[in-house]
Amino acid sequence: MTHPLRLGIAGLGTVGTGVVKIIRQKANLLAERADRPVVITAVSARSRDKDRGVNLKDYAWEDDPVALATRDDVDVFVELMGGSDGPAKAATEAAIAAGKDVVTANKAMLAHHGHALAMAAEAAGRVIRFEAAVAGGIPVIKTLAEGLAGNEVTRVMGVMNGTCNYILTRMQSAGLPYDDVFEEANQLGYLEADPTLDVGGIDAGHKLSLLAAIAFGTQVDFDAVELDGIERITIDDIHQAADMGYRIKLLGVAQLTGRGLEQRMSPCLVPDTSPLGQLEGGTNMCVLEGDAVEQIVLRGPGAGEGPTASAVMGDVMDIARGFRMSVFGRPAAGLTKAKPAQAVTPAPYYLRMALEDKPGAMAKIATVLGENGVSIDRMRQYQHDGSTAPVLIVTHKVTRNDLDHALAAMDELDVMKETPVALRIETV
Repeated sequence: MTHPLRLGIAGLGTVGTGVVKIIRQKANLLAERADRPVVITAVSARSRDKDRGVNLKDYAWEDDPVALATRDDVDVFVELMGGSDGPAKAATEAAIAAGKDVVTANKAMLAHHGHALAMAAEAAGRVIRFEAAVAGGIPVIKTLAEGLAGNEVTRVMGVMNGTCNYILTRMQSAGLPYDDVFEEANQLGYLEADPTLDVGGIDAGHKLSLLAAIAFGTQVDFDAVELDGIERITIDDIHQAADMGYRIKLLGVAQLTGRGLEQRMSPCLVPDTSPLGQLEGGTNMCVLEGDAVEQIVLRGPGAGEGPTASAVMGDVMDIARGFRMSVFGRPAAGLTKAKPAQAVTPAPYYLRMALEDKPGAMAKIATVLGENGVSIDRMRQYQHDGSTAPVLIVTHKVTRNDLDHALAAMDELDVMKETPVALRIETV
């Protein structure tokens, strides 16, 4: 066997300790598969004294992750701290400058700085691998960049935040309102310290922007992702969707058209018989479509110690075996800056609104919709309370642009009690 691959691990939370466990427990298996030992030489975390349930006494300790990243006895810097800036970014840049390869699970850092980091790494002859940054244990990045290398990718789609999927499926199965399930998820430790990262679609949007860059050969552009979270989804929406044969999912969709790159992360209705519709709990699913392969579906755990550590180790093992490739599957210098585009493919939409309970209110809404090219497929009024008239409308296929014009015109009416909820009914 050749010289061991020496790792420096920064961040000893759930994922970091999971990586340590795999390396300690499966040292012989890893050495056989890589044809060289894979070892940890040094680690870094916020606290030395915390009991992490794993033996760290064999490793050097660095309080400063930048110092860890530049140690002479570290070949690969494994960044598991998180955060788009701060120590994670500083240590990653230092590792590249010191001639180290990088493995990271940091979707936020790559979504905001991925292109610059890729340019620096490739100029230095280094690699950055980030399978663990997207969809936990699902090898979607490897599939896109390697397995589908012979395809023109036409669409990337998926459920990429397990917390949101847990909340939405729990609302449906238990008949509980959003606030109750949100608190339940919080008590179970499913939510980020800032819950908006989950329920606001930001976490999943980070992941979508990374997949889009790989799929379409573009620079990462998280700022161009259209984000809409699940905060306004009610138990009534869940029930109404189910009555029509749909489930509500926080769905990411990216596709490159003649108008530019569409990237949207928003709650959508999907058929309850589809793979996405049947996805339960905290599980993730990625649907990849290409001209040669047509469609493939990848399903698996989207978070957790074992699945995410497994993804980290997949990247480590590629480096140990000598496999090297561009960060986003193509040389960073050749990645184009895509023009952001709104979805132009017409689709039906689910609209929920609350109107003043007075004569003529619905007629005004119907007039505005018609004037903006939006036709009604079905409509239901329910649960009048004397002051508010809840209304559900399902449109025929319409472009988002025409629908937005109609929604803007509705806001000018004197019959709206709150901003409507508009959910795309997606073909999958």
